Amino acid sequence: MQATLAELAALVGGHLTGSGDVLISGAASLFEAEPGQITLVDRADKRQRLERCRATAVIAPREFTPQSLPAIQVDDVHQAFAAVVRWFRPPREEVCSGVSPLAAVSPSAKLGQEVTVHPFATVGDDVTIGDGSTIHCGVRIMSGSQIGEKVVIFPNAVLYENTVVGPRCTIHANAVLGAYGFGYRFADGCHVLSAQLGNVVLGADVEIGAGSTVDRGTYGPTTIGEGTKIDDLVMIAHNCQIGRHNMLCSQVGIAGSTTTGDYVVMAGQVGVRDHVHIGRGAVLGAKAGVSNDVPEGSRVIGIPATPERDQKVKQAAFSKLPEMRHELKQLQRIVAVLLAESPSAAAQFTLKTAAPNGQPDDHQAVA
Repeated sequence: MQATLAELAALVGGHLTGSGDVLISGAASLFEAEPGQITLVDRADKRQRLERCRATAVIAPREFTPQSLPAIQVDDVHQAFAAVVRWFRPPREEVCSGVSPLAAVSPSAKLGQEVTVHPFATVGDDVTIGDGSTIHCGVRIMSGSQIGEKVVIFPNAVLYENTVVGPRCTIHANAVLGAYGFGYRFADGCHVLSAQLGNVVLGADVEIGAGSTVDRGTYGPTTIGEGTKIDDLVMIAHNCQIGRHNMLCSQVGIAGSTTTGDYVVMAGQVGVRDHVHIGRGAVLGAKAGVSNDVPEGSRVIGIPATPERDQKVKQAAFSKLPEMRHELKQLQRIVAVLLAESPSAAAQFTLKTAAPNGQPDDHQAVA
């Protein structure tokens, strides 16, 4: 499959610089592109990288005109490049429609119009699935769950009983919604599982990444707000209330009964203790260890998580510790020499031999 650069420019509504007759056979990122392919540059400061690139053409911002390659200049580089990639590699159409005879669907389940259930999926008693939803191979939807319209659930995801999934949600492979929370009480020398009577409720347009888990509430629901996007390998514990339009990146772990406001961002490997609140618009940097409430609009990083500016000051000081240690040793040697040369000065500095409690204290000195 080939296209001229002029045809691709028309496809994305861009401005062409250079020859429009150049043939393009594919699209690839800057460092992977080969001759005959088109690549992208989203900022003018990547000019030097572009000069080392082997691509035949480039998609670039309108304010940047590459000199080494013919270009298509657009307002949104990533949107245009995605359109070109889709043209060369169109998405595969679903070959399955309706309910596969190899799927197990309870007679009491209610499926809307144009629902697709792939082979070896299991749909339990009293489940409802909205119009246009797709249930892939190996999915297990347990009894009483409610699936909204145009939901996509990818292979081997598991939804425990009474899970509620809002419209247009995407649940990726091997995600688990509604597993028992990690809540125990200690009785008679044993850890006894506490009540697990709640469920999980997803708002509209939520995405759950592959291998992620959301545990059910103890008595009520664990909720994920509308528009929230959860990356792969994220763990959300029982009774959490996650706000709208949050972004939770890979390997985030949120302990039980934590709440977040809207538009919160947690970068990779953030850990949040139980029973804290993360305010609206807060940004938690990668590996932040959160043990207290985070105010609205804050930016915190580090372990323990502290305001970004304070943490950067600390890190700058830590980086100087080897140099400071070296300087301290030099000062100690200088003081030792001065005291050796002046016995009278040395006599004025004696270690205090006993603290007020009668115990030796080597950390204080008196004149």
